[in-house]
Amino acid sequence: MLVAALLTLAAAPSPAAAGGAADTLVEARQASMKEMAAAAKAIVEMFDGKRAYDAPGFKAAAKTLSVRTGPALIAEFPAGTLGAPSGAKPEIDQARPEFEALARHIGRLAEALAAKADNAPPGITGDMRMGATLPMDGGSLLGKRPGAAQADPAGMPAEHLLHLILQDCSSCHSKFRQKVE
Repeated sequence: MLVAALLTLAAAPSPAAAGGAADTLVEARQASMKEMAAAAKAIVEMFDGKRAYDAPGFKAAAKTLSVRTGPALIAEFPAGTLGAPSGAKPEIDQARPEFEALARHIGRLAEALAAKADNAPPGITGDMRMGATLPMDGGSLLGKRPGAAQADPAGMPAEHLLHLILQDCSSCHSKFRQKVE
């Protein structure tokens, strides 16, 4: 299910018209989203056993998520680059504080994941896994979940951090992304 969601999120169409700074920014933003989706997919596949786990690959994918979220993600959505031909809804500007809070939350989770990946062992260990005691509370647009919102991301297992990142990505896309035909 997570891999299918990642592929959907990565399927951002290219802008119809080229030329102009806004078009260049939209193309760069779409490339960034595709890189994040590929990185998340790689980690998901490692934890699902569909791809061989390797610590350097995990580290590189987690680093990609970390550097492309938070302030970097916010910077990719300036006014004037929303709406067609981009899939970014113009409503981002009306809900800018909500959008930015979600981007920052994803960034904090991704930073914690990257820190864990920096010290990743040669194989997936039990403490990297979610475990039965961690709830998968539903995502919200502000990244606030009962229990999970107050938890320190640094204390969460890597797999759980990834799932929370994907939930926030899905929440953001459901509110702020439109299909472009």
